[in-house]
Amino acid sequence: MNGSPWRHGRVAMSTLRSVLCSAALVTLTIPAGCGSHADVAQAVPPAPVAAPASSYDPRETFAPLTLPDPVNAYRAGNGAPGPQYWQNRADYLIRATLDPTDDRLGGNEVITYTNNSPQALDSLWVQLDQNIYRKDARARYVRGGPRQPFAGGQGTEGDVLESVEVERQGRLAKADYLVSDTRMQIRLAQPLAPHGGRLKILIRYHFTVPGAFGGRTGHIPTRNGEIFDIAQWYPRMAVYDDLRGWDTLPYLGTEFYLEYGDFDYYVTVPWDMLVAGSGELQNPEQVLTALERKRLLEARASDKTVMIRTAAEIGDPRSRPAQQGTLTWHFRIDQARDASFAASRAFIWDAARINLPSGKTPLAMSFYPVESAGAGAWGRATEYLKDSAEHFSKRWALYPYPAAVAVAGSVGGMEYPAIVFDDYRDAGKDLFWLTAHEIGHTWFPMMVGFDERRDQWMDEGFNTFIDVYESEDFEHGVFGPKRDPEYAPGGGNPVEEILPLLEDPDTPIMLTRADQIAEKYRHPLTYFKSALGLVLLREQILGPERFDWAFRKFIHDWSYRHPTPSDFFRAMDSAGGEDLSWFWRGWYFNNWTLDLAVDGAHPVAGDWHKGAVVSLANLDRLVMPAVVKIDFADGTSERIRLPAETWIQQKRFDLRLDSTQPVTEVTVDPDHVLPDKDRSNNVWQAARGR
Repeated sequence: MNGSPWRHGRVAMSTLRSVLCSAALVTLTIPAGCGSHADVAQAVPPAPVAAPASSYDPRETFAPLTLPDPVNAYRAGNGAPGPQYWQNRADYLIRATLDPTDDRLGGNEVITYTNNSPQALDSLWVQLDQNIYRKDARARYVRGGPRQPFAGGQGTEGDVLESVEVERQGRLAKADYLVSDTRMQIRLAQPLAPHGGRLKILIRYHFTVPGAFGGRTGHIPTRNGEIFDIAQWYPRMAVYDDLRGWDTLPYLGTEFYLEYGDFDYYVTVPWDMLVAGSGELQNPEQVLTALERKRLLEARASDKTVMIRTAAEIGDPRSRPAQQGTLTWHFRIDQARDASFAASRAFIWDAARINLPSGKTPLAMSFYPVESAGAGAWGRATEYLKDSAEHFSKRWALYPYPAAVAVAGSVGGMEYPAIVFDDYRDAGKDLFWLTAHEIGHTWFPMMVGFDERRDQWMDEGFNTFIDVYESEDFEHGVFGPKRDPEYAPGGGNPVEEILPLLEDPDTPIMLTRADQIAEKYRHPLTYFKSALGLVLLREQILGPERFDWAFRKFIHDWSYRHPTPSDFFRAMDSAGGEDLSWFWRGWYFNNWTLDLAVDGAHPVAGDWHKGAVVSLANLDRLVMPAVVKIDFADGTSERIRLPAETWIQQKRFDLRLDSTQPVTEVTVDPDHVLPDKDRSNNVWQAARGR
C-alpha cells in the first residue's frame, strides 16, 4: 500500500505546491500558465544555498554487523533452528481448589520434565511467581514497574510449599530444594540424563489470591459476586536452553519465558461459579446444564453470538447442574507454554464459532458481569475475538487452540494461551483494540516463544504490528487506524509521534533487558517503536510481498520454539533477500534519527532542455529508502524511489533527470511515511530556493 497503515484517517499529507506567478517574477523561473516555454528555458536558476553539515558516516551505518548470538549447530545462518536444535519440555497435571471465602487457592501438581539437552542436569529450577507479593520480594525495590503489585503496602505470603518431591523410575523421594525470591532450585541426588532423560516433580502448595493490587492475577467484587482472574497459579519450570543454560531471571513484573508442554488441569469451585479456562472443557456433562450444552452446540455452528448463560440466569440455581457443594471443571490444552483460568458467580457467557482457513472451527467465548453487558461494550467481545482470530489466521498462521476466551475482570489487559483478561469497564473501540491485541499474543509469544523477560519488544511490538492490520480489516476499518493513547495521544502520524522518543538521550535501545526499561519508556519503546519498525520494514523497505513471505516463514520455523533477536534478524535478511544490517543497527541497536534533505535543483549545463540535477543529502545517522517527487513547470511530476544503498558511499547525492522541463519543486518523502526529524528541509521550491 502507499503510505503507513497507521496514518490517521488514511489521509495522505500533501506536499507544498504554491508556486505563484509573482514569486516566479522574482526568480525568473516561470511555472506553467505564467509565460511561454521559450521564456522558461532561458530562466536563471536560483542562487545556490549553503549545504547544511551532515553527521552521517556511511562507514558506520553500513559496517558489518555482529549479532549477539552466533550461528552454530543449534541456530542456523538463515535464522531458522539449526540441525541440532533442542528444547526441553514440561507437561503438567494440576488439581486446584479455589475457596472464595478466604481467597485461597490450593494445588497439587505433577510436572513431567524431559531433558532433551545434550547436558546432564544436576539441578532443576522452578518459578514461584506468587512470591512477587511477599514483603521481601526483589520486585519491591524496582521503581516504575508496569504492574507494581504493592500499592498501600499490600501483599501476601506468596507460594507456601507444603511438600516438594521427585519421582524417578517409580521411586518417590523428598526433594532437596532452596527457595530464592521467585525461584526454587531442586538439587538432584543423581543428575538427570541428557537426550530424553525424564522425571516427575510433585508439589503441594497454596497461596492467597491477591486483590485488585495483584496486577496480572487478582479478584474484584461485582454486583453478583467476585470475579477471580487466576494466573501464575502453579509452580512453573524455568527454561533451560542453549543460550544460557538455566534462565533464572527473577520475576520483577515483566512477563515470562516458559517451556512448552501439555496441560491437564482440574479446578474445583463452589457449585454456583462458572469457570473459563485455557483450552477445552473436558467434562461439560458434569459442570453444565443440558440447556447450556445445547446452546454451546448451537454456537459451534453459528457466526452470530449465542448466549450460553444470560444475565437473567445469573443467580438462578437452575443454571447450574448442582445446587450445593462444589464442582470440578476439567480443562486440557496441548502444546502450550502456560494455562490460566477465571471463576465467578457473576458471569454472563456467550460464544460463536471461529472459521479458520483449514476448516477447523474453534469457539470464541466471552465471560463478563452485567456491569459490562451491552452492544457498546462486552456484548461484542466475542465478535471481536472471532474476527481477530480469523484475520490473524489468514494473514500469518492458523490459530492453534480449540477456543479463544475473553474474560472481563480486574486485570486490565493480559494474555495467556487461549484466554485473555481484560478490564470489565472497557467498551467501544478501546475494547476492540484491547481484545485484538491480547488474543494477538497467541502468535507472539504463545506460538513464537520469545523470552519476554529479556526481549519484551519482540512479543509486544510484533503483536502491536499485527494489530495495525486487524484494525484495518475489522468492518472496513471502523475502529482504524490502530491508536493507543499511551504512546499516541494526539492520534496523528506515528512516524512523527516517534520522534521525541528517538531524540530523547535517555531512551533505552530496543535490545535493553525488559526489566531495565522504566515505565516512561516501556510502552513507547517496546510497543510503538518496535511495531513501527516492522511497519517500515514491510511498507517501505522490503514491500509486502517479500516481507509477508519472510515473516510467515519465521513464524512457521519458530512456532513452539525459542527464537532470539539474532534469529529474527537473520531470518528476515535471508528470506527477505536483503542485508538489513543498516536498519538493525539504526533502529534496534541504536535510537538513530533520520534527516533527509533536498539541497536544490538546477539545469544541466544551464539548460533545462539537457536535463536536471536534484541535489539530496542525508544529514543524520539513520538511512531509509525514500521516494523523491519532482514537479515540473508543465504541471507533470515524477516519483523516483531511492534505495538505502544511495547512501552506502556518500552523504550527498546528485540525482540526474532525463527531462526537458524546469523543476519547480522537489519533495523527499512526500507521503510522510518516514520518521524524518526535520521536514523543513524536505521540500525545495524554485520560487524560494527551499
